[in-house]
Formats: sequence, structure tokens, C-alpha cells
Amino acid sequence: MTTIAHKGKLFDYKLGLGVLGVLVLLAFSLFTGVYDIFGAEDGAEMFAVTRIPRTIALVLAGAAMSMSGLVMQLLTQNRFVEPTTTGTTEWAGLGLLVMLVLFPQASILSKMAVAILFAFIGTMLFFLFLRRVSLKASLTVPIVGIMLGSVVGAFSTFLALTTDKLQSLGIWLAGSFTAVIRGQYEVLWIVAAVCVAVFIVADRFTVAGLGEEIATNVGLNYRNVMLLGTALIAIATGVVTVVIGNLPFLGLIVPNIVSMLRGDDLRSNLPWVCLLGIAITTVCDLIGRTIISPFEIPVSLILGVIGAVVFIVLLLRQRARG
Repeated sequence: MTTIAHKGKLFDYKLGLGVLGVLVLLAFSLFTGVYDIFGAEDGAEMFAVTRIPRTIALVLAGAAMSMSGLVMQLLTQNRFVEPTTTGTTEWAGLGLLVMLVLFPQASILSKMAVAILFAFIGTMLFFLFLRRVSLKASLTVPIVGIMLGSVVGAFSTFLALTTDKLQSLGIWLAGSFTAVIRGQYEVLWIVAAVCVAVFIVADRFTVAGLGEEIATNVGLNYRNVMLLGTALIAIATGVVTVVIGNLPFLGLIVPNIVSMLRGDDLRSNLPWVCLLGIAITTVCDLIGRTIISPFEIPVSLILGVIGAVVFIVLLLRQRARG
């Protein structure tokens, strides 16, 4: 991944228009649903219990997974990686499964902590493996990640089958905001802290994205920055996986679109990455809620289709450039 200096204003009228557009989408989210929040006697209560938490979850999950993809692409110097193409999500799912098997009555915080730990270990193993391979072509890196993730996913499926937890695991990992209600989503606010942390250390991630040799020459502790980036990615992925489930390709789609339009300056791109991540997640959720109403299609299914198309387009663009 080539880092191009593209300094611009962090806040301008275009960003203001983007914020306004996202607020309109979020308003649609608040007032879209089968339940009549205006006519029913408990409409106001249902609005507070379901619609508001769901919309907040869309904001937090969309922003966190998009930023995780951006950071991961910088650290690996590759545009084709994100938590679902490096095995991070599969490792988080394995951690969740371990808790479902060993401690089925554990609190959501305990499940989340183990999922984060497994996601961190899996992501570190991916980075360590990359340091050992000689081929660093743009397609090699995501292929390695997908292969490692497939191995972990296969092991998780086998473990779930042998412990009769396959259905439970499928429900947990199916990325959907259907079950998001007041009292069960609040841990997602942790990823807001992750987003703030990424913004604070954005310049260090940008320098680290230039490579270990350059980063070391300018006085940056490359390994510590890599550990910090991995930890932030693991926290965001673990929390979102436990609360929402798998949101495939979101971290791939958003950073690439923003990068094509604005260049690769991390700090000035972060607000746009957050906004676009929220917008895409919200649009997919609205489609899932309305296309076969009163039933819902999981957001992960729609994101998977869109992400696969974008992934193919990016591959073709890369091939055209040689």
C-alpha cells in the first residue's frame, strides 16, 4: 500500500454536508420498522428501547470496523486487508465459541474480553506470518489471511458441531442489528474510545505504514506502534463481533473508496472513513429491514454481496495498473 501525502483541511463544508447526509440516514433508521411507534400506546417506550439503541449501534459498529480496516491496511501496506480478510473476525468468533462451550452463563463482558484476546492473538499471528513470507504482492497478503481465517473457521465449526453449539454460534456471528435493544448494546461504547485513540495516534500509524526501516529512521518505535494498532483492531473487532456479529468487507470497502477520492493521509481521512462506514452500514440495515418486511435480512448478507463486488473491482483496477 503506497502512502501518498494528501494534506487537506480536517473540517470543511464538504464534511459538513457529509455529516448532514448521515444524519438524514440515521433519521430514517429511527423511524423505519414494523412496530407503530406513533399509534401504539407504548410507542414512545419501544422507540427508546429498540430504535435509539439500534441507531447508536449502527453508528458505533460502522465507524469502528471501517477505521479498523483503515489501520490494518496501513500497517500491512496493503489495500486488500481488513478484519474479515486476515482472520481477525474468525479468531474473535473462536473466542466467543470457547466461552459458549466452557462458560455458557458468562456475562457479555466476559465473552467480549475473551473474543478480544483471541482476536489480538490471531492478528499478531497473521502479522508474524507475514514477516516470514518472502512474497508481499498485493494479492498474497489477503490470500494468506483468508487461508488462515478459513482454518480457524473450520476448527470453530468442528468444535461447535461436537459440542452442539453450531446453531448458537451461527446466531451470534450473523451480523445483524435485529437483537440490539437497550441494556444489551452499551458495551459498544468501548469502540468509541478505540476511534478516539486511532485519531490521536493517526500520525504514528501513517509513519509506520511507510515501513519498518523508514519508521525506525525517523525515531518511531515500530514494534510498539504495531502492537498498539493490533490491540485497537482486536478490541473493535471483538466487541462488534460479540454484540453485532460479523460485518464482512466493511473495512475493505470504506477506506478504499475514501482513499481513491482523497488520497492516503490518515488523519484527514478519518472523519470521512467514519461517516462513510456509518452511511454504508445504515443503508444496508435499512435495505435489510424493508426488502422483505416484516422480516429482516441480516446486514452481513448485504455487506457480503456489496463487498464481494467492490473487492473484484479493486482487483481489476490493480491488474489494469500492472
